[in-house]
Amino acid sequence: MEQAVADALASIAMKETWTVEDYRELVEQLSATTDATKALREILADLEAQNPASKGGSALKIGIGRFMLCRFNEALEALGLATDNKDRRYFAGQCYRSMRKHGKAIEEFQRAKDKGWDGPEVDVLIVEMLALGDQLDAANKAYAKISASLGESADFYYLKGLLLEMAGRGEDAIEAYDTAREHQEDHPEATFRLAYYLDLHGEEEEAVELYEDCLNHPSVYVSALLNLAVLYEDSGHFNLAISTLQKLLDVCPDHPRARLFLRDAEASTHMLYDEDRARRIAKHSAVLDIPVTDFELSVRARNCLKKMNIMTLGDLVSTSEAELLGYKNFGETSLKEIKDMLTAKRLRLGQALEEQQEALAKGIFGEAEQVPEEEQGVMGILISQVEFSVRARRVLEQLNVRSLGDLAAKSEAELMGQKNFGQTSLSEMRQRLAENGLSFRNSE
Repeated sequence: MEQAVADALASIAMKETWTVEDYRELVEQLSATTDATKALREILADLEAQNPASKGGSALKIGIGRFMLCRFNEALEALGLATDNKDRRYFAGQCYRSMRKHGKAIEEFQRAKDKGWDGPEVDVLIVEMLALGDQLDAANKAYAKISASLGESADFYYLKGLLLEMAGRGEDAIEAYDTAREHQEDHPEATFRLAYYLDLHGEEEEAVELYEDCLNHPSVYVSALLNLAVLYEDSGHFNLAISTLQKLLDVCPDHPRARLFLRDAEASTHMLYDEDRARRIAKHSAVLDIPVTDFELSVRARNCLKKMNIMTLGDLVSTSEAELLGYKNFGETSLKEIKDMLTAKRLRLGQALEEQQEALAKGIFGEAEQVPEEEQGVMGILISQVEFSVRARRVLEQLNVRSLGDLAAKSEAELMGQKNFGQTSLSEMRQRLAENGLSFRNSE
């Protein structure tokens, strides 16, 4: 590490407390190092050792450090003991935002405003959380209140595009995102949403270019995969860390810390790595996690899927044509609409069921060599290949959960509603998912 960077990091670490400005300076200085993850862990370890019963300003510093290392629940614990000011509330909101707990994020961002937050950033985040939290009416009202203060800015058009996208007006959303980028070419959220929308609709070449743009312009975005990657790197499994981080970047390419940690992991190994293959595998797993609400479907088709509890593409490819047509008010027009949408993503109805049956047949009868897990993608890993307790396995059998993809499609509330199912089994399943870079479906 260059001495100037080391001195700058030491200066920040010695401050009595941190603000948002200190956090941004910390990220900037860490970005100039080749061992950023290690440096950040060392700074946090020192802070925790020096403040075993932290509160006030030291608790705020520890909370921010844990947030940067994606230890979100621990970050929230520290922030709960910090001085109650706008910075504490802002970072608590960012933790909840990263965990996709939109309602709680909104509460904390509002408290940051109440504590004197100056500037439009928090207002923009609140509208974003309302929109992504499926509160479109409230999001539109909040947007109308702040639109005048935003003026003809990139944030103004980004939020406009997001609201249009959430309302199913894709073409209008594209136009708004393009306008946002005209005002600020490196606007990370507008660039990412535009890339994501085009990717969903088969415009892969344009999406790749935009994704690459996102990689050059960081913004804070958090995924459980980053936690897994940090653990892999800590244990010396650098290739696993690299593959996990590349999977995360395929799903969310504007993640600054993921790019930062990826560079560290790559610098730690000289082993050959097949990037293209890892990206294909990660892409397939990521596609199955896409909510069906991200696609332009008719109201009838959308309502039927919701009532059938089909939330993601993974749920949809686990459903047969007969099941869909057997549902009340679901007809051939809606079926064609859904099949066309799946075809654009190179998927088909019943695909997951066929793959699972084929894998089971191979495992039972030995008709052919078992397809490697990395070829199937983690979503296709069979429950029989994962270590579970007898009680947890029995619940999974009752729910007809055959793969990790099936398990990831469940919400924690859905599992806790099962007879004789407790917190121990839930924690066990959560851990097994995390080990494979997955998490339960958010039930908010």
